[in-house]
Amino acid sequence: MRRAGVLLHPTALPGSPVCGCFGAEAHRWLDLLADHGIKAWQLLPLAPPDSLGSPYSSPSSFALNAWLLDAELLVAEGLLEPADLSELPQGGDSGRLDLARADQRAEQLGAALLRRYPHWEPAQRERFASWRDQQRAWLVDHCRFWVLRRRFNAQPWWQWPQPLARRQRSALRALDAEAQQPLLQEALVQWQLQEQWQLLLDHARERGIQVIGDVPFYVAHDSADVWSHRRLFSAAADGSLSQQSGVPPDYFSATGQLWGTPVYRWPLHRLTRFRWWIRRLQRQLSLVDLLRLDHFRALESAWCVPGGDHTAERGSWRPSPGASLLRRLSRRYRGRHLPLIAEDLGVITPAVEALRDRYGLPGMKILQFAFDGDPNNPYLPANYRGHNWCVYTGTHDNATCIGWWQQLSDDQRHQVEQLLGPVQAPGWQLLELALASEADWAVVPLQDLLHLGDEARFNTPGTSSGNWLWRLSGSVDQITGPLKGFGELAQRHQR
Repeated sequence: MRRAGVLLHPTALPGSPVCGCFGAEAHRWLDLLADHGIKAWQLLPLAPPDSLGSPYSSPSSFALNAWLLDAELLVAEGLLEPADLSELPQGGDSGRLDLARADQRAEQLGAALLRRYPHWEPAQRERFASWRDQQRAWLVDHCRFWVLRRRFNAQPWWQWPQPLARRQRSALRALDAEAQQPLLQEALVQWQLQEQWQLLLDHARERGIQVIGDVPFYVAHDSADVWSHRRLFSAAADGSLSQQSGVPPDYFSATGQLWGTPVYRWPLHRLTRFRWWIRRLQRQLSLVDLLRLDHFRALESAWCVPGGDHTAERGSWRPSPGASLLRRLSRRYRGRHLPLIAEDLGVITPAVEALRDRYGLPGMKILQFAFDGDPNNPYLPANYRGHNWCVYTGTHDNATCIGWWQQLSDDQRHQVEQLLGPVQAPGWQLLELALASEADWAVVPLQDLLHLGDEARFNTPGTSSGNWLWRLSGSVDQITGPLKGFGELAQRHQR
């Protein structure tokens, strides 16, 4: 049975004056999906974003984004008092995420949790202590990193005092002793984020909705992950990179794309039996039902660029032990299919396809890429082989379908209309094409259901401002009509 789904990141939900969160509006969102027969909710990484709001360049690949903590739920659980909420940031444009206010709100909620912690019921404190101990493998260094990041005004870890940058044991012991309260505050925030997310995940499962998460292939240079496991990455003690990530020059860019994140020192990952990778994937899989692995092709081979270069031109393909990693992960699932989706977009080699297919992973198809006049275009539904695909009208990195249609040339529009007929609502017409395809999943960004233009675009790759900010204004109930229409359309195409 095909699953129809909607792509919407939680930050784009209503729920607070500054940012979407894990509270009542998110639960109502799930009810609306379920009420209209929509069986999947896809989101972006739940990790803390970088300073530009991107969840794909996170300071921690294990933690959750503190912006998403719901204040009302904290009061309902008896962890805060109603008076604490009056101090939180108010106002702002409800149709745009406010990065500065979101940071301020998260910090104030954390401080309030710490202030109220001594007055909690013993059972609540015991639950927290148990969770904190269970999550030690990542939580201790995440909290240290966050406290030091704040102490040194967001300077990257390699610019911290050398004993801390190089993780000397005496310096870490001194930090743990002198910063007990700030460290406790970070742990409390992460505990409640996971508690609130688990409530939401349980609600989704009760309503028959599959939650699809997302994990970037690489981790940020300035992150708790690289700071605490530096030898697993191409980073020196002074922060310099011997190799950095990217993709080679192509039709779209004569110099390629330079991402600037460290690449993996795969021999050391092999020696540790991929312990860090397995922990990372298991952590993410504990939070969702299915996980999209971004830049999947780098599991077969990755474009590695010299660390001092400023373009990706001088890179080279280096083999990756993705087969060994996936084999080790699959043993933990005892013959069941791995709950992963391969983000296999771009120039994909037969070796990458073989790796994807060996483990039965669904690949991705983007309908906006289908209309170049080539009848063999792999994104055209007529060319899908088998059912194991997740087809999208577009993703968070694409223009909305309205924006896409407006940018097409007359010749390209003619190609589209040969397949779709006269185009009046491009998002809905591409969605119907997706639902009529052989793919097992058909997913549409909410912006396309709402017939929105590029004012609602979530991200434009290669740009550094104005991204990740779009969100719904008002209440999720206002989108009942489009969701109902989607559900009815999906039902008509159900096989």
